[in-house]
Amino acid sequence: MGALEAVPMELRDYFDAVRKRWLWVVAAVVVAVGLAVLVNARAIPQYATSVTFFVSSPSGTQGMNNAYQGSLFSQQRVKSYSGLLTSDRLAETVVSRHSLGLTAGQVQSRISARPVPDTVLLQAVVTDSSPTRSEQIARGVAKEFVTLVQHLETSPGAEGPAIEVEVIAGPRLDPRPVSPQPVRNLGLGLFLGLLAGVGLALLRGLLDTTVRTVEQVQSVTSAAVLGSIPLDPAARHDPLIIGRQTHSPRAEAFRQLRTNLQFADVDKPVRSLAVTSAMPDEGKTTTATNLALAFAEAGSSVVLVEADLRRPQATAYLDMEGAVGLTNVLAGQADLSDVLQAWGDTGLTLLPSGFIPPNPSELLGSQQMADLLATLRERFDVVIVDTAPLVPVTDAAPVAAQVDGTILVGRCAKTTEAHLQSAVAALQAVDARLLGCVLNMTPSRGGVYSYYYHERGRRRRTSRRAVPTPARQREVPALAATSGGGGGDQPENVAVTTS
Repeated sequence: MGALEAVPMELRDYFDAVRKRWLWVVAAVVVAVGLAVLVNARAIPQYATSVTFFVSSPSGTQGMNNAYQGSLFSQQRVKSYSGLLTSDRLAETVVSRHSLGLTAGQVQSRISARPVPDTVLLQAVVTDSSPTRSEQIARGVAKEFVTLVQHLETSPGAEGPAIEVEVIAGPRLDPRPVSPQPVRNLGLGLFLGLLAGVGLALLRGLLDTTVRTVEQVQSVTSAAVLGSIPLDPAARHDPLIIGRQTHSPRAEAFRQLRTNLQFADVDKPVRSLAVTSAMPDEGKTTTATNLALAFAEAGSSVVLVEADLRRPQATAYLDMEGAVGLTNVLAGQADLSDVLQAWGDTGLTLLPSGFIPPNPSELLGSQQMADLLATLRERFDVVIVDTAPLVPVTDAAPVAAQVDGTILVGRCAKTTEAHLQSAVAALQAVDARLLGCVLNMTPSRGGVYSYYYHERGRRRRTSRRAVPTPARQREVPALAATSGGGGGDQPENVAVTTS
């Protein structure tokens, strides 16, 4: 049964590779059909005139045996006459005796010959851009070929030729151009474009080493996948799970990630964690920021440490000032309490990056950094550290070794298996605890999400209109009351992860 089940899986993989790259197939078809249209438009119409010759042996009338032998002899001669029809000798004869305005080579290139299989018939076709000239060349070929064969097949002293050739059909001009053939060219272009597009899609699929599924991430990293964040086009402009994004499937995925972290290891609760990725632009900063917001919604006091000292972005997402922060504290230029910035009254506090140092790795791996993390762990319920990618630089490794655990973020269809393996190896080299992975920007599953959350939002708006509240509350604390740590919202989290 195992061998029988392997074939459908392979076929499904091929189908998925083409389906995911259907734009490639469409582009290849459009290009191929466009080229076919261009060929049809630019090609000069060609007209064909055909002449059919009958080859016979005069001895064929003497008895059955002689007739059979004469027929075989004629068939063999037909094959030789094909070359004679396209020879330069016949072309020179036609040019010298007929006024065509062409050279012998030009006439020769316009003549083609084809023996009719299992017969003694020989067909010559003259193709030219001018139908009149095509017919004129064919008449000259019909006349001069018969004369040339008689001359070649007549032995010295013989009364007549051993083989006789006569015209039995033509010259006949086809009034329609034989080239180009628009329908055939378009069909051929469509077929070749489809073939090329499918071939390119399959080849790209076979060479694609990016991670696309939760199972693939688990297989590559040998670690649990703590969350799968769906792709949301609106997140490009609204990256944080606040405002319009509060009730989106993406926001619920971050809340589920928060829940999974709370139960990742009940014997060793996670108080401080680092969020990193293998390569840049995989969503680690948005993951760290939104995870901090999710913990703050649940009523925890959270500090987000902007420790990506190469490309700090958390301050921009939260619209806060980051000129003085972490590096100033580590360098002894500022006090921790002076640089911490509360984000409203949500329970979220930001420790900005501060100035960009020339030696980020040494600074983050210093004893001052370890002491700072210990201090933050005492003052806050949760410490989330946004670090640099692991593969290009080593900044994240020393931080990962100083916190309770690390989350490795990968981007669907962008992060490669090799980069994930390198990131895991970098964490293992410093004995860092890998809590699990997060697969970011996974394809949306469509209708179920859309119906569930839009209907949920509609019901909440209807409920708010029906039951007036004494005073308007801030949006984020209201979320903390409705979506914190289990209770009534737990079924929503389950629905998100199992859909």
